[in-house]
Amino acid sequence: MVRPVAPLWLARPSRFAALDHRSARIVAGIAALLLVLGLATLAVPPAPVDVTGTSAVADDRDDAAAYDTIVEAVRHGADYYAVTIQEIRRADLPLPSFTAVRLPTLSVVQAQVPAPATLALLYALVATVAVAWFVRLRDGLPRRRPRLLAILLLLAGVAPVVQEASAVAHEAWAGLLVALSLAVRRPGQATAAIALALCAMLIRETAAIYAVVMLVAAMLGKRRREALGWVAALAVFGVALGVHAQAVAAVVGTFDPAAPDWGGLSGPGTVLRLMALSTALAVVPAWIALPLATLALLGWAAWRDPLGLRVLATVAACGGAMALVAHDDGARWAMLVAPVLLVGLIFAPDATRDLWRAAHARRRITVTRTAR
Repeated sequence: MVRPVAPLWLARPSRFAALDHRSARIVAGIAALLLVLGLATLAVPPAPVDVTGTSAVADDRDDAAAYDTIVEAVRHGADYYAVTIQEIRRADLPLPSFTAVRLPTLSVVQAQVPAPATLALLYALVATVAVAWFVRLRDGLPRRRPRLLAILLLLAGVAPVVQEASAVAHEAWAGLLVALSLAVRRPGQATAAIALALCAMLIRETAAIYAVVMLVAAMLGKRRREALGWVAALAVFGVALGVHAQAVAAVVGTFDPAAPDWGGLSGPGTVLRLMALSTALAVVPAWIALPLATLALLGWAAWRDPLGLRVLATVAACGGAMALVAHDDGARWAMLVAPVLLVGLIFAPDATRDLWRAAHARRRITVTRTAR
């Protein structure tokens, strides 16, 4: 190990400062491999990606318009499941399973309030997430300017979903609630985080990935009460998902077209690219976006705070799920972690410097001469 130097922005040296040279080179190799795999996807023409889509209800038509129709119909007394299945049939889309129909929570709530209020609530949630993260980062970033820059990076992560068309996007709301849950969770104070995660799961079932990660983290940390809280939230979600599945089955007809339920098997490079495209990095060339996304992940791995590893584990778990089962819905799954992904760039200066110093450290040998 090398002697730690004063941090650039962090309150204390990054996790990489304590690595031996062999471990540091392994970490650098993993990051380089992920970047190479991401850049390799540039050789393949990408399929059109819609990062603001809201569900599998539409393929050749606008998803936001489809759910606007659904919300408006529910507002006038229509049954959510009946009108959603009607939209699927109108688009002549396959119905692989009940997962093709989003949980009704968001649409039913939005049907109870005026349309302009929905967008106002989305903006309010974004503001709340930004404030919560500004406060949460105080321990890791003692100076004000780096924290303000971190919030700008957070806003860059949510930029693609903060628009009128995204007010009905289930993934947008779920991703913001997950980000807020991460920010408010403290050791011994996990109730609010668990409640927010449950809200996210009841809006978009993929948020259960985050809840499972937090459950595992609580178990590994021997926080029994917190672990029980996550188990209870997952149990409530499981019951709600079961009721949802039965409601969908009640309105699906025998002749509705079927399709395979899952079919992902995308590589890590594709997953990295989709995650980058789910943020404001979508507007820059991919050869710039991919290194920045890799540096963000490296930054989260370097921050010596349990929250850093929780974010990294959530991103990794979401990426693994995208690679295995997300199929062409992968860009929407990526929106679950988009709000927090780029915040990792704020830790990248310390991370890269400490990793470089650790990887190039030379073993010091002390020779002691003994006289007889």
